[in-house]
Formats: sequence, C-alpha cells, structure tokens
Amino acid sequence: QVQLQESGPGPVKPSQTLSLTCTVSGGSITTNHHAWGWIRQPPGKGLEWMGVITKDGRITCSPSLQSRTSISRDTSKNQFFLQLSSVTPEDTAVYYCYSSGGDWGQGTQVTVSS
Repeated sequence: QVQLQESGPGPVKPSQTLSLTCTVSGGSITTNHHAWGWIRQPPGKGLEWMGVITKDGRITCSPSLQSRTSISRDTSKNQFFLQLSSVTPEDTAVYYCYSSGGDWGQGTQVTVSS
C-alpha cells in the first residue's frame, strides 16, 4: 500500500518561501501511478489543486500559482517537493500531497504570519 507523508516548516513569514516534502513509501514515484501532486485547503475554503510531477518527471502547475510554484523530486529518496515563493497570509492552508492512484497524505498545516 502506497503511503504519503508531508513534512514542512510549520509557521512561515510573509514574503518567505514555503518548502514542503512528500515522502512516499510502499511504492515508487517513478513507477507506481502516473502522477504525484500537491493540493491545499485554506481555512473555510475548498480544495485548491497546485500542481503535479509525473513519474517521467514532467511538471504541470496551476496557472494561478505557476509564477510562484516549483515542484521537484529526489528519486533516490522517493520524495517530491513543493516550493511556494513570496507567500502571504492567503497561502495559509493545510497542504496535502497525493498520487493519481488516489493515495493522500494526512496533510500539514502551514500558517503564514508575521
């Protein structure tokens, strides 16, 4: 069974870069499932898709976030990463990593506050 676990910095200050890691176990990000991605949910709002990286390494990001979003991976560690630059309090959310096979991490709360 594929399991995903997010890890991140916790509180982030405005204008900083948010960096999150998704560690995958029970499967490979280069062979299991077509794509691996990030979704977030701000407080009181719905889910917002942020982007994916395919098992072949192709990256697609949400047009609304593309200028601030970077997705990458380390295949040797079976991890993929999210970086979101120039954060504001509107980026406060629970951030989830997921697979196209329907597996989700438990989510990690990121709060942007000075």
